[in-house]
Amino acid sequence: MRKGMTTTAACVSALALSAGMVPASSAAAKEPPVGKITLDVLTVNGSGCPAGTAAVAAAKDNTAFTVTYSNYTAQAGGDSKPTDFRKNCQLSLGVHIPQGFTYAIASADYRGFASLAEGASGVERANYYHQGSPQSTPVSHTIKGKVSDNWQFTDSTPVAELVWKPCGVDRNFNINTELRVDKGSSKPGQTSFLSFDSTDGSVKTIYQFAWKKCPKR
Repeated sequence: MRKGMTTTAACVSALALSAGMVPASSAAAKEPPVGKITLDVLTVNGSGCPAGTAAVAAAKDNTAFTVTYSNYTAQAGGDSKPTDFRKNCQLSLGVHIPQGFTYAIASADYRGFASLAEGASGVERANYYHQGSPQSTPVSHTIKGKVSDNWQFTDSTPVAELVWKPCGVDRNFNINTELRVDKGSSKPGQTSFLSFDSTDGSVKTIYQFAWKKCPKR
């Protein structure tokens, strides 16, 4: 894979645990829990992820999980349809983790491919949250043409602002993503696109876990 554009942004989130939720212990776990993590796509909605085109998998070392899209491309210009300039996807995931632990998302690596004519631009936008918790503030990144390369953006959350799944209860994890392309001042007939896919099909969005042990009752 070619070395693409890389940007890191700190997500400033106003999330807080709702009243009545059981907090995790104050000390984060140094190592991921031992045991199997399973993830299931419970619901999927949006023009960027038709049924059967989004898949999730946990890393073998329990440090992260990945989301892979196989038909997620926004485009504008040329023969593009008027609705092609914006694609979005809303995923609701069932995340099953070892007992005695809870998790937060420390960072997310969004990756894809951009082919933007001179004068065109594209925007990647995303946020995520636990079911029943406020949504995190969406973070956007802009790519300007002329460019034809892989891209990557990393959104990181400060440790003090991590939002943990409440201990002892099942909560779905929700992910919202969006791609937009503006043909801008590019020449008539030129097609520009922004994709969560890659030319070799190996690009995945990676969500890094942070772990805590739940307090003993």
